[in-house]
Amino acid sequence: MSFKENIDNVSARIYDFIKDKPEVTSWQIKLALNISSSIMFLALGVLMQNGKITVDPDGINYKITKTPQQQ
Repeated sequence: MSFKENIDNVSARIYDFIKDKPEVTSWQIKLALNISSSIMFLALGVLMQNGKITVDPDGINYKITKTPQQQ
């Protein structure tokens, strides 16, 4: 699997994890999916770029929510 394919795969896993939740933290995603912080943030960037999520600072973590058109 190429690096880009890995990021795309993790993006899909993250989106699947958050689909039924109003909001989650980056820490919850990292623990639930057992992924490294670096790949998680790259995947979150892809989801943000595609307009699927918003990411907001929340203390030492980030709060992730689906964008309104995705809910």
